[in-house]
Amino acid sequence: MPGLRTTLAAATALAAIAVPAHAQESVKIGIITTLSGPGAALGQQLRNGFELGLKEMGNKIGGLDAELVVMDDEQKPDVAVNRAKELVQREDVDFVVGPIFSNIAQAIYKPITDAETFLVSPNAGPSDLAGAGCSPYFFATSYQNDQNHAVLGKYAQDSGIASVVLLVPNYQAGKDSVAGFKRYYEGEILDEIYTPLGQLDFSAELARIASLQPEALFTFMPGGMGVNLVKQFRQAGLADGVTFLSAFTVDESTLPAQQDAAVGLYGGSNWAPDMEQSADFVESYIGAYDAVPASYAMHAYDTVLLLDAAISAVDGDLQDKDALRQAIETAEFTSLRGDFSFGKNHFPVQDFYLVQVAQRDDGKFETRIVEKVFDDAVDDYADQCTMGE
Repeated sequence: MPGLRTTLAAATALAAIAVPAHAQESVKIGIITTLSGPGAALGQQLRNGFELGLKEMGNKIGGLDAELVVMDDEQKPDVAVNRAKELVQREDVDFVVGPIFSNIAQAIYKPITDAETFLVSPNAGPSDLAGAGCSPYFFATSYQNDQNHAVLGKYAQDSGIASVVLLVPNYQAGKDSVAGFKRYYEGEILDEIYTPLGQLDFSAELARIASLQPEALFTFMPGGMGVNLVKQFRQAGLADGVTFLSAFTVDESTLPAQQDAAVGLYGGSNWAPDMEQSADFVESYIGAYDAVPASYAMHAYDTVLLLDAAISAVDGDLQDKDALRQAIETAEFTSLRGDFSFGKNHFPVQDFYLVQVAQRDDGKFETRIVEKVFDDAVDDYADQCTMGE
């Protein structure tokens, strides 16, 4: 029997060498997004895009079985903080993916990153998190908030639009949108109108705009706010004489409700469903959800691809956070948008486009690329990030 015990001990030792102690069989991911209230359509796109990517991966990421925990932040910062703490403390997730709204991102950022858990945003990209507040544990697969709006500022400037009224909600993303537009627009700004987040009646603001007679309206009104604004803009007769420029106000999350009222209106984006490399994704998304995907869904799908590449690169070792961070920074995957890499602040370097709303042959509505406005764009806050210096 001594010989048998020696053989068993040797076999156990060899097994320990063959299977690294850090190996794990699963990865746990928490999604925190808006699934109720006026912004629910955006959050549903984020969730759907991630779940579609996961399904097409066979419910595995980087070779590990994937477990998903989905939380509704209700578009309330205090609720979001509690959900974030629950994900990192009770659920012990390896990654948190989300949110949609920038004020939510700012609320959950510290509880998640202080716990040394990676937070990956498929939408919200507030300027402070791209600049001085950057973190080794925060990545954005979307954009810095200003960038889509800068597309409209440059388009307005290059098109010779002489006067503009700005209309945005009074919170971080609204302020970032104005900063992005102003960065390239040098014409006359007749007024800057800031509304409460969640406002749905714009009759007073539209009357003000009509009295000022601008050549263009620049606005950022996501979700239900955008649905109502576009309909009221058409009903007020302003579409006949005022060029409508926006980002996120007319996109695939709002178009099912806006429909004909949005056709012909312009937007700024890093992606559109008519991109050739996204054809299979768009077809799969429509087949699964009977809706055209917006950028929120695309970014979430790309997040699955990113995490798959990064986790594969570290052979499933999620405990070595430095190695995992470096793997995310340098992950090689084919983004649905084409060009993609991370800048020093963990925000994407990518192209941006002017897009326009059109109706598809199947009766649904989508945005389509008109022209490329920025090539391999780096956000304007990256130099304020001292990470790695």
